[in-house]
Amino acid sequence: MRFRHFMPRGSLARHLLVRLMPAVLLLVVLDIVVTWFMTRKINLDDWVLRDIFWLMVISQIALISLFAWVLVAGVRSGLVSVNRLSDEIRQRSIDDLHPLDTHNLPLEVAPLVMHVNDLLSRLDDAMQAQKRFLGHAAHQLRTPLTGLRLESELMLSRPLPDDIRVRAERIKTVTDRMIRMGQQLLVLARVDSSARPQDSFERIDLCEWVRVSGANWIPAARAKNIEIQLSAPDEAVLIDADPILLEEMLANLLDNALRYGVGASVITLQVGANPPSLTIEDDGPGIPLEDAKRVFDAFYRSPSTQGEGSGLGLAIVREIARAHGAWWNVHSLPTFSGTRITVVFPGPRIGLKLTR
Repeated sequence: MRFRHFMPRGSLARHLLVRLMPAVLLLVVLDIVVTWFMTRKINLDDWVLRDIFWLMVISQIALISLFAWVLVAGVRSGLVSVNRLSDEIRQRSIDDLHPLDTHNLPLEVAPLVMHVNDLLSRLDDAMQAQKRFLGHAAHQLRTPLTGLRLESELMLSRPLPDDIRVRAERIKTVTDRMIRMGQQLLVLARVDSSARPQDSFERIDLCEWVRVSGANWIPAARAKNIEIQLSAPDEAVLIDADPILLEEMLANLLDNALRYGVGASVITLQVGANPPSLTIEDDGPGIPLEDAKRVFDAFYRSPSTQGEGSGLGLAIVREIARAHGAWWNVHSLPTFSGTRITVVFPGPRIGLKLTR
């Protein structure tokens, strides 16, 4: 009972004792056998002290080497489950807050992992509460903001003094921007990993989808004297995606290009086949290098940015890409004069529920 209390089942100490003790006993037996053989079977009359000394040194070195190898092998076998846990943590995405697997972990390590799981659970609850608050707040604000926009539109439809008309137009502009921000916050809540947007994935042809969705933006582009071009392969490029989220992603990318691409004349939508990818490129002023590293952060706006915006557009693009297991990047100044944003999708994988 004392032994079980001192070395309980599943502990690393007991594992090392079980693995190392047979090997250590074997080495001791070998040492005794070799010593007995030398003293009983070998005639030492012709040996000098120097020969005996070097024989003892060599045998002890061999014995120590074998013991070191047995010790290292035993420790490595005891740490296999710890190394597995380390690989699991390393391969996790930044949004994965599910509990760590404690199966087959040594008893000395299991309490630490349990405390980490408790911390992950509390952190996940706090993040979910924050996202629910954002979603509910955006939803509740949408109704009064829509009413305010309607009232401003009714005012603008009637004859008004110039100063009142300017104020009404300013109210409508601010209201439109707040409604747009609320819609973006609702999209961010929808692409939350716990909502499992992968459950609504469909297999779509990326080329055909871009042709149809991109055509809806031609009037807005022409209003700013910008031409939208499409470059896509003739054969189908299949991906598994949520069409509604893809529409929102493309809307944010094109809106970003039209809003901030001051002086641009062409926006190119390019579809790649291997791997499946979507690239939006414009010949506008581009993004400075120091800003390109942060443009996908929520609510970030460069001090040199012209035009109005909430700083959520590219953050939504990032979250939608992440929900699809996709990879994204931006290429701009100083190596490229305009702005090129690329989203690379994985191949069709409905049913696998993989993440990047």
